[in-house]
Parts: sequence; structure tokens; C-alpha cells
Amino acid sequence: MKTKQFILLGLISSISLSACSVEEKSGSEEKPVNVEVYTPITSPESSMFVSGTVTAPRHAIISTRVMGFVDKIYVRQGDEVKEGELLMVINSDDLKAKKAQAEAMVAEANAAAVNAVRDYERYKVLHEKKSVSDKELENMELNRISVESRLQMAVQSLNEIDAMLAYTNIRAPFSGTVTQKMIDEGSMANPGMPLLGVEQSDKKEIMASVPENYMPFIQLGDSVQIDIKSLDKQIKGFINEISPSSSLTGGQYAIKVSLCPDDNEYLHSGMYAAIHIPYKNRPSDKNGIWIEASSIIVRDQLKGVFVVTPENQAMLRWIRIGKETGDKVEVLSGLDASDRIIRHTEAKLYNGKKVKITD
Repeated sequence: MKTKQFILLGLISSISLSACSVEEKSGSEEKPVNVEVYTPITSPESSMFVSGTVTAPRHAIISTRVMGFVDKIYVRQGDEVKEGELLMVINSDDLKAKKAQAEAMVAEANAAAVNAVRDYERYKVLHEKKSVSDKELENMELNRISVESRLQMAVQSLNEIDAMLAYTNIRAPFSGTVTQKMIDEGSMANPGMPLLGVEQSDKKEIMASVPENYMPFIQLGDSVQIDIKSLDKQIKGFINEISPSSSLTGGQYAIKVSLCPDDNEYLHSGMYAAIHIPYKNRPSDKNGIWIEASSIIVRDQLKGVFVVTPENQAMLRWIRIGKETGDKVEVLSGLDASDRIIRHTEAKLYNGKKVKITD
């Protein structure tokens, strides 16, 4: 009997403890957390945003038309060079031997041509005196023409070898900076093989691609604002080229942005540039939604913000962001202007979490 009473008391205690636990858990789940909220800023979108890359107006990948070992390289990456300056020498012993042969052939052909001309002049005088026939004079004239033609062939062969020798002395095509060195001394250079990269160093521009829906709102000469994030600088430029076709670029139209001369000294090719292009004939309903950058939550490659639902619950909204200005970020999709965004809370939030808005 005592055993049954003991079991009954144990069950009652267990049920009571469970009930208390459920009540405490339920109470903790229902207890809202205090949050501070704000609504997005809406403003007319005054500019378009495209990304671009700093580049040089002139750049060249230098190669050669001859095969040979690299004898000497006179420059390194980063060196400033002048137009026509010798950059590299490729071994040309075989071409020099061929040039000597060609020069000998030119000398021989030139001597034969001089002799043929003299013979023709002699036969011409004799023909006037009726000492030689017309046929003999004609043969001398044909011989002179043939020998002079052989001389021209020898001269052109020498010119061809001189042209090939020019490709063994690699010179700068314009004044600029050596940006790449793709071969070392002693290596074999082959025709068409990239050897050096040179680009103009005293001037920079920005290349970008504009989607087709932006094209009606831009034109040559438009001033643009450029953000160089790696340098934390904002500079100005203007559009000086717009491609009229996107047939080979997948619907993207290439543009070039010229910069002020003072901005060239600290820019380097390959730097990322964010370009803000003012709208021309902007649609009246084109408004942007802006939020505070500090309220954005990053999970892997996704970005989102917590908003307060009409039932006063936290809800995570995934968003797609655009350009950044100061501490504000443009939201391209995922939010409405009426959404209440959670700016700050002291508790961990999750979907469905009860919240209480504080002043």
C-alpha cells in the first residue's frame, strides 16, 4: 500500500514539474524583445550605376616574327621607356649570315647591270653606224633589262632580311611603362609569342559596359562621378566614347570615360571603378529605396534585413543591393518603402520572434 502511495506521489510531482517547465518555456517564448526600427529612405534615383575598370588608352603586347634565343633584356616590369627605345635583343646570327649572302648577290648583280648598260650603249652607237643589226641591238637591250631585274630581286631580298632583322631588336612602339615581362634571357622566342607588355603611363581612362535599358539616358560628353574604392577616392570624368552595337557583347554597350590629367598619377590599370551616370530624361516614377548599411545581415553570399510584420514578429527578408553612398545602401529588390526595418536589438532574432518596438 505504501509503495502505491509513493508511486502516485512521484507521478503527481513529475506532472507538476512538467507543467511548470511548459509554463516557463511558453512564457519565455511569448515574451517580446525590444527592438529599434526605422523605415527606408525613398528618393528619386538621380543616377545610374555601372562598374568599370581603369585602363590605359594605348597598350601593346609585343612579340616577334623570328625564332631565336633571347640574348639580352634591357628592361624590367615597371620601367619607363621612350618610343623607339631598345627593349630586347634576339639572337640573329643566321639572319646576319643571310644578309651577307644577299649583299654579295646585290654587288654581283649591280656589277652585271653596269656591264650590261655599257654593252647596250656600245651596241647602240654601232647600230647608228650600221655596224650591227637590229636583232643584235635588241638582244643587248633585253640583256640589260634582264640583268637590271635580277639586281632589283637581289635588292628586295636584302630588304626582306633587313626587315626580319628589325624583329630581333625589340623596340618600344610608344612611350609608356613596361607592365609585363613574359620571357627571360636564354629562353627561345617563337613567332607570335608574347614577350613584353607596354602601356601608356601618362594617361588613364575607364572602360565600362552599359545595359541596353540605360542607353536612352546617356550621351557623349555626360559628366560622371567615379568611386575608386581601393583608394577611397571620388573623381570626375566624362563619357567620350559609346559603342553603337552590342552584337558581340551580350546586350552590353561599351563606353569609355576620360579622366582629368591630375587623376592619372595615382591610378593603375585594372583598378575597379564604380561609375555613377546622371540620368537624362529620367522617368518620374524612378525612385530608389535606401537603408542603413549597419542593419544588413550577411549569410554566405546572401544579404538580408529583419523587418517587423503587422503581427509584431521579426521576419528576415533577403534583398538585392545596389550602390553605396556613405552609410546608406540602395535596395534594388526585396523591400517596400513602408517596411519597418530593425536597426538594433539586444537579443538574437529569428523568424517569428515576438518583438516590441521602442521609441
